[in-house]
Amino acid sequence: MAFLIDSFLLFIAETILEEAEKELMNEDEVRQDLRGLYEQLESGRITEEEFEKREEELVKRLEEIEQFKKERDKAA
Repeated sequence: MAFLIDSFLLFIAETILEEAEKELMNEDEVRQDLRGLYEQLESGRITEEEFEKREEELVKRLEEIEQFKKERDKAA
């Protein structure tokens, strides 16, 4: 019985981890955010300074996603 509970808890933990990774490592979402950011700059809704700050954050996130995927693929 304890084995079944442990197995079930492990399954739940792995499922949560997989879903969290999918959400955090969603490259398409980050690219969409970048496109929106460019649109905001072009329409004058944000300043150049704000654009640069947010762009830097998004590019860094894309680099982290790329690194994560490379490490994941090596481990597989």
